[in-house]
Amino acid sequence: MEKINFSRIDSAKFFRTLNKRVNGYFKENKIARTGNWKLYFKAVLVFTLLFIPYLIVLTVSLPNWAMLLLMIICGIGMAGVGMNVMHDSNHGSFSNKKWVNQLMGSSIYILAGNVYNWKVQHNVLHHTYTNIKGHDEDIDAGRIIRFSKHSEWLKIHHLQKYYSFFLYGLLTINWAITTDFKQTKRYLKRGLSYGDFPNPKIQWLTLILSKVLYYSFWVGLPIIYLDLAWWEIFIGFFAMHYTAGLILSLVFQLAHVVPNTDMPLPDKNGNMEHTWAIHQLFTTSNFAPDSKFVTFCTGGLNHQVEHHIFPHVSHIHYGKLAKIVKETTKEFNLPYHEYKTMTRAIKEHFHQLKTLGINPVYH
Repeated sequence: MEKINFSRIDSAKFFRTLNKRVNGYFKENKIARTGNWKLYFKAVLVFTLLFIPYLIVLTVSLPNWAMLLLMIICGIGMAGVGMNVMHDSNHGSFSNKKWVNQLMGSSIYILAGNVYNWKVQHNVLHHTYTNIKGHDEDIDAGRIIRFSKHSEWLKIHHLQKYYSFFLYGLLTINWAITTDFKQTKRYLKRGLSYGDFPNPKIQWLTLILSKVLYYSFWVGLPIIYLDLAWWEIFIGFFAMHYTAGLILSLVFQLAHVVPNTDMPLPDKNGNMEHTWAIHQLFTTSNFAPDSKFVTFCTGGLNHQVEHHIFPHVSHIHYGKLAKIVKETTKEFNLPYHEYKTMTRAIKEHFHQLKTLGINPVYH
């Protein structure tokens, strides 16, 4: 894989100015960059959404349709934990205490993921090489979905605007079955890590044990406590994961795979046109930035511009930082992408899938 070099030339000193203003905001208001009681309250709420419906399913005699509905609510809770707790924690912004971030970041194991894999894919590859084909794995969906104009085009992509929605729901269940094993093998082989490189044997042992405990909790307990056929238990398990996967996938796509974001490539020497911070402005988009409901539910991931420039700041601050970032980009004549509503962003995303599904020969 070629080495990527971001430009070091920012003659207008955009990021230095922006960083100074953001630092000033926290200093003047005497607040920490990490989470506060609002985030801790949300953590309790999303964990409740995840576990209480499951506890009811295991302990209360209910008709099958009611159990299915409760497992779908578990899926909403699962996505909520991922966006509001796990995400901030594994960026080191949930708390100013390292052990708290590690503890809450380990919630990814409840979601079928793995801390090491997620930090490499998200913190290292996605946040460093945003929307760069061959480096940002978040825009690599294999051959079935074409997220980038630089990806190979296949005839089936004509239909991706229709079938992609149904595939999005498979995200977390893929973590549970195959993705984590493939990523661990690939990342260890490439020597990738976020922080200290893990002992390969310990990483493999952690991965295997976490999967055993995961399946014991989400599949083993229903087999023991519920008088249901295996396929009925599988339907509930699948419904939970499909709900979570659909929410998580869609939130990501609205930030990066939309018409107003770029997918630039380096030149033949691996050099990018812009500095890292300015690159984030060209490749990232906000959606429904003024909606408190969307911000609350998505863990501030509708403020992707702010998140990508300041990934170590908790999402509870993004609404306030947005004004600073937006004014600074305008001052320096740089892009600040956003869609005013989530509905508009969804429409634009599927329009982009339609565009990318057209044979590039005819573009």
